[in-house]
Amino acid sequence: MSFVIRGIRTTSLLALSLTFALLARSQSENARASALIREGQGALDAGDFSRAIHDFENARQLAPDNADVNRGLVLSYLQAGRLADAQRIAESAVGRWPHDARLQHWLGLVYFKEGHNQNALQALQRSESLSPNGPDIHFDIALVYLAENQYPQAADELENAIKLNPNAALPHILLGRAYQNTNRTVKAIEQFRAALRADPNVPLGHYHVGFALASLGRDQEAIAEYQKEALRSPDNPSVLYQLGHCELATSEWQSAIMHLKKATQLDPKNADARYDLGKALLLEGDAAAAVLTLRQAAALKPESPEPHYLLARALEKIGDKEQSQHELQIFADLKKAQPATGGMATGPIQ
Repeated sequence: MSFVIRGIRTTSLLALSLTFALLARSQSENARASALIREGQGALDAGDFSRAIHDFENARQLAPDNADVNRGLVLSYLQAGRLADAQRIAESAVGRWPHDARLQHWLGLVYFKEGHNQNALQALQRSESLSPNGPDIHFDIALVYLAENQYPQAADELENAIKLNPNAALPHILLGRAYQNTNRTVKAIEQFRAALRADPNVPLGHYHVGFALASLGRDQEAIAEYQKEALRSPDNPSVLYQLGHCELATSEWQSAIMHLKKATQLDPKNADARYDLGKALLLEGDAAAAVLTLRQAAALKPESPEPHYLLARALEKIGDKEQSQHELQIFADLKKAQPATGGMATGPIQ
């Protein structure tokens, strides 16, 4: 039997109280989830990915159906390198919100980092179809194409990214590399220079210009670019090797030896740098040092005949004719073992 209190039955009053309690609890949980989302985003912005994961995991317990929570958790796992967790949450979230461009984008990045390029491409292309004006999506699709050595497709995506954001330096760098790999070296140089205009401190900007110039035989101009890069990256073995390689081509033996020595110290397994160093030492007149260096180059690249030929010349210079003949025989045997080719086909330089 129900009692009436001022016109309201006690059963109705209890139901109403329960409704208010549940509503208050829901509002409290929503407020706490919103606070955790803000804290997680702040941690992401600060690069504290462990903290971001903690905040978004707690928020997901309170609001599992909140898209912002799921996005934040996927991105936090991705940034922290916890790819299996990122994939698990992203795939679940994409199943729930299939038209969310950011979730599709980040799922594509997870696949890409895991080396699943075809899955990555599919997810990124879905993201692109949902948000065609996002330069970052075009850029990341280009990364997948570059990883697959599909340079024309990468160039198309990078051109789109640059149209949408012409002031970003890195897309210009990668577009230049795509152009260079499709024998459009002059256009590649234009893109590398555009990157430097956008950001004079873009990593390896001058290096890329130098490499492209050297491929055109413009070694002195290339040297100038490599020198600029070497001032900013004095311990980069690739920069030092290419600088020394160009100096060797222009008969600047002493400078070449200095840069190639440092390159081999920084990267002892670079057989090409060690070969160039041996060649520079031989041309400079230090045959004894050349012998040691060329033996090291031959050991690093045992299938290559060229170090043995130079080694034979260096041994002859120091009077060891017997060993010189031995190295010449090795050179001849390795050359004979190489497959016959009709030369490297290259497209026209534009």
